Amino acid sequence: MTAGTPRVFVVDDEEPVRRALARLLRSAGFEPAGFGSPTEFLAAFDPATPGCLVLDVAMPGLNGLELQQALAARGADIPIIFLTGRADIPMSVSAMKKGAVDFLTKPVNDENLLAAVRHALEQDHVGRQARAELAIIRQRWATLTPREREVLAQVVNGRLNKQIAADLGTVEKTIKVHRARVMEKMAVRSVAALVKLTERIGLPPAS
Repeated sequence: MTAGTPRVFVVDDEEPVRRALARLLRSAGFEPAGFGSPTEFLAAFDPATPGCLVLDVAMPGLNGLELQQALAARGADIPIIFLTGRADIPMSVSAMKKGAVDFLTKPVNDENLLAAVRHALEQDHVGRQARAELAIIRQRWATLTPREREVLAQVVNGRLNKQIAADLGTVEKTIKVHRARVMEKMAVRSVAALVKLTERIGLPPAS
C-alpha cells in the first residue's frame, strides 16, 4: 500500500462479508481493500496511505479492539468504523473513547455505513492536513538559532525589544535584527500569528 487515492480498508474474517462490503463501497465510488485478519492488515499497512478502516470486532486471534490498540501504539492515526454482530454497549463506549469514528451493528445498513465512511475519510483528510502543517512549522522552528529562539520566546510573551535586550545582555538594535529574522524564518507578519504557531507546536511560554 502506498500514498495516493484514499482507500477503505475492510478487515473481517468472513469472506462473504468482505466481498459484500467491497461491492457496496465500489458502487459508491470508493476504493476498498480487504483483509481476512488484523495480522494480515498490519503486515501490509502503510500509515502514509490515506483512508479509513472498516473493522470487525470479533475475530479469532487479534480482535478489532486489539488492532485499534496496535495501530495507536504505532502512531497510526487512521479513522476506524467498527462492525459487530451483536450490540455491545460497553465495547462500543471503549472503542469510541479510543477514537473510533462509529460503531455499527451487523447486518449494517448500507447508507449508514457509507455515511460513516464519508465522515471517516473527511476526518482522515483534515487530520493529514493538520499534521502536514505542523511538520512545516516544526521545520521552520528548526532553522532558528539558539539566540533567535530565546528572542522568540520573549516576543510571544509580549516583551519589548529594550526589555529583551536587557534580559539577554545585548543592545536593542541587535534584538531588532533577531526579531526580524525570527518573523522571516517563521513566515509570519505579526506577533499574534507567531503566538499561534508556537501554541500549535506546543512550545511553552518563557519563564
